[in-house]
Amino acid sequence: MQYRHAPRPARPFPVASAFAALALSSVALLACNGQIATPAQNDDRPPPPASSDAGSNGQTAFPSSNDRRDAGASGAGGATGARDGGALSTGAGGAPAGTGGAPAGAGPGPAGTGGARAGTGGAQAGTGGPRAGTGGAPAGTGGATAVVPPDAGAPPARAGIQYVFVIAMENEPAAAIYGSASAPYINGQLLPRYARATAFADPLPDGIPSEPHYIWMEAGTNKFSDVTFTGDGDPSASNSTASTAHLSTQMDHATPPVTWLSYQEGLNSSTGACPVRSSGFYAGKHDPFIFFRDVAGSPPSASNAACAAHHRPYTALAQDLKAKTVARYNFISPDICHDMHGDSSCPGSDDIRTGDDWLRAELPALLDFVNANDGVIFLVWDEPEGGSSLVPFVVMGPRVKTGYTGSVAYDHGSLLKTVEEIFGLPILPTVAATNDLADLFVAGSLR
Repeated sequence: MQYRHAPRPARPFPVASAFAALALSSVALLACNGQIATPAQNDDRPPPPASSDAGSNGQTAFPSSNDRRDAGASGAGGATGARDGGALSTGAGGAPAGTGGAPAGAGPGPAGTGGARAGTGGAQAGTGGPRAGTGGAPAGTGGATAVVPPDAGAPPARAGIQYVFVIAMENEPAAAIYGSASAPYINGQLLPRYARATAFADPLPDGIPSEPHYIWMEAGTNKFSDVTFTGDGDPSASNSTASTAHLSTQMDHATPPVTWLSYQEGLNSSTGACPVRSSGFYAGKHDPFIFFRDVAGSPPSASNAACAAHHRPYTALAQDLKAKTVARYNFISPDICHDMHGDSSCPGSDDIRTGDDWLRAELPALLDFVNANDGVIFLVWDEPEGGSSLVPFVVMGPRVKTGYTGSVAYDHGSLLKTVEEIFGLPILPTVAATNDLADLFVAGSLR
């Protein structure tokens, strides 16, 4: 009987081929689990788009100092690659950024055989930063996220306003500023472009001087269990409080902390690095932070290191803006010649015009910064004089309503509450019932 096809001779079992097949099957299985991304051959399709969410698995992506405003874009699975400029980027399903073998941080490119790792070829998470997937481990291993922490002045990965500047002026009622010929810059340049309030009231009785108003901007009250601020004296053991219920301490204790600085005009060797002593045209009563012992020491001390670290002479602000080393929250006090307070030793006799001229010279650089970096400037007066209870209040920045006049009732607690909302801080009980400043902003600007 003949066979249609002759039988093939027996051959040895291909052991090497079997192991190779087993290895390929293991790679495929790991790829399905998000461990190793094995791109298909001749697959020229672009990688799937990254999700706008900062980590579908709840991982946090912090921007580096080279990309402060953008949160790291992450895709499902939580594995992280690197995006040019420092923001973190993740490919879908736990594969390296640029699934299909594109290097981390790059657009569509050639397939990386054998499962390209995030960081392969030296790709880094941000210029000069650590490699994505520290140690060169494959992106997606264990779902871990390569986090580049922000520097001291960088905003965390939150949407919304990133920088706040408060400029505190002095002793003028709203009627003396709005429409005044002595304030041509405010009326001719600022009000047509930004927003103002017409019902911003002094929360304290007439006759209470400056200092308690500055304390109010920091704590929403001038009354504490150990002291009630009613005068204008420099801080001391008896003219300070042990209370920790105030804004700067909230910022210090936030996660991550919110950086803050006090820029005071007129600091000198007599004021101290922690400027608890008034000298020349610098008035300690216009710096709210130095009256809190957890900031300035117990008792407040001119050499307190922690306090000094949060204070800068106003002359440093211009360079800090250029270098982008300002804090996220910045409190600015012009000296008494420039804040419309006035003094017999100050040049000129028109305090409003002197202050308006100072704003004309100083605000353009600040406006450029906040417009470029999603910031806001609050121009506030401490108290009115002349019998009125209303003070001027102007808000400037890219999220502010243009040429808007708001009639919602506010006081200095409204400013405090709004800053807390901007930075996602708890609302102090002292301002819980106070209106925030949302009406002066475009919808959705405050959280």
